[in-house]
Amino acid sequence: MASSAVTAIEFGRAAPGISVRDIQAAHDFYSRVLGFQKVFENGNPVGFMVMKKDGAEIHLSQKPDHKASTVNVMHMLVSDVAALYAVCEAQGVRIIKGLADKDYGQRTFVFADPDGNRIDIGER
Repeated sequence: MASSAVTAIEFGRAAPGISVRDIQAAHDFYSRVLGFQKVFENGNPVGFMVMKKDGAEIHLSQKPDHKASTVNVMHMLVSDVAALYAVCEAQGVRIIKGLADKDYGQRTFVFADPDGNRIDIGER
């Protein structure tokens, strides 16, 4: 059980850090396909970037030898999962798990970004 000092602390936004081989290609994917906008970048050449859309935030870090995980690196809730699924299909995004209603009360699918990072999308 957490200490009372920690229990009293309110936690805020959490943003996943996602490693990518080519940060500019990742920027193109997340902006063109998912509508995220770059709000911060760091380095020369750029090695770190913050992308935002509505309440969602992603921190991209360039790692040229990045190897994709076989587990999801991010779960994101959206207001219309079927519409986003259709966008992903139309853009040729690799779908890992198709659109499905889950017994835990969400409709979900999983896709992979160009670096193979698995993103789990859900709607309550």
